[in-house]
Amino acid sequence: MSIRPILIHPDPRLKKRCAPVAEITPEIGKLAEDMLETMYDAPGVGLAAPQVGVLQRLFVMDCVKEEGAEPRPMVLINPEIVRTSDETNTYEEGCLSIPEQYGEVTRPERVVMRWMGLDGKPQEEEFDGLWATCAQHELDHLNGKLFIDHLGAIKRNMITRKMAKLKREKARG
Repeated sequence: MSIRPILIHPDPRLKKRCAPVAEITPEIGKLAEDMLETMYDAPGVGLAAPQVGVLQRLFVMDCVKEEGAEPRPMVLINPEIVRTSDETNTYEEGCLSIPEQYGEVTRPERVVMRWMGLDGKPQEEEFDGLWATCAQHELDHLNGKLFIDHLGAIKRNMITRKMAKLKREKARG
């Protein structure tokens, strides 16, 4: 396993719709392992393949945050939302591709998601709370959408300018 560099917004790859994973290969397994290691190292609760420069429909997440609780790493390949609740939840979201920036995003409180596991078998689960927010946030990434796209234009543009400045500063060393 290895930690992969995380793309920082604005990067055109983060705005592209990802292609479905055609076949679960050892390379997809390695990508999932690397993404989980990268996510835990960051630290974050979710990471989508485009964030590490791979434009395929795959994301990882683990929203277990309780001290001493058993981690629950999940790999979701070709995920799709089957159902959403009418009730909504507003959560202050952040993103590993938009470091140290946050914004309140309102999404369905519960979602039923279907995906393929690394074993090639279809899976389906209902997520709520932070898990539902994370799953929807990561699915947005696979569709070329960032959490800031849910914010007003002024706040979105302000964050984008901050990220462009951060990238210029990093490039200078």
